[in-house]
Amino acid sequence: MSLSKEQIAALAEHLENAELNASAVKKITDDYPDMDFRDAYNVQYEIRRRKEARGTRIIGMKMGLTSRAKMEQMGVDTPIYGFLADYFERAESGEISVKDLIHPKVEAEIAFVTKSPLGGPGCNAAQVIAATDFIMPAVEVIDSRYENFRFDLVSVIADNASSSRFFTGGQVLAPMSTDMRTIGVVLEKNGQVMEVGASAAVLGNPATAIAMLANQLAERDEKIPAGSIILSGAITAAIPVEAGDNVTLRAHGMGSVSMRFV
Repeated sequence: MSLSKEQIAALAEHLENAELNASAVKKITDDYPDMDFRDAYNVQYEIRRRKEARGTRIIGMKMGLTSRAKMEQMGVDTPIYGFLADYFERAESGEISVKDLIHPKVEAEIAFVTKSPLGGPGCNAAQVIAATDFIMPAVEVIDSRYENFRFDLVSVIADNASSSRFFTGGQVLAPMSTDMRTIGVVLEKNGQVMEVGASAAVLGNPATAIAMLANQLAERDEKIPAGSIILSGAITAAIPVEAGDNVTLRAHGMGSVSMRFV
């Protein structure tokens, strides 16, 4: 490990303050070029610890970098993950104040809600489906704390994988009765179609992304708890949003989820 406990704590405070104050900072590897993935996740977990110490609940997890093409582009063979804090969640048809964010973008996703704990190593998609209570459409609002969205993989992991807000809604589906590879989605902004996609964009099957998460968490001797919300990864490219924008995600067989940015 290249970072000391004191350095990890200082970086966690630095990045969390950037999030809470909606103030962009330069990517941390500019000052710590020898940071590795373990360092980055240690910073992320220290941010999580800080939030929990103040009474924030962690309600789930998110996956990032879940397209094969993106992983190849970034030179990695597994996705990355972050945590979802309770205040990230917004009600369907609700509002998000852009003053609380830096440069938000939205992505279409499928959310999983677990009914039993899920752990690795060796977790697979079938086990994910068995442990899932239901799936539903979701829109993740990503918001890197780095200036001009300029970052590398280590920096973005430390920054909780750009997590900031998310919406769920529409209709829930039982995973056993759904082909999770063929869910078509349309992401609209102000009534205009911006992105279309299919759930197979997420590692061929979003359940595969959840299995990867369980296996990655096993490296830290952790499991995905029952009752967790898990965002399985972006089906579409991220689109920027600003005050005045209305966003709607339509998912085939699952209804729609909408939100406003103010």
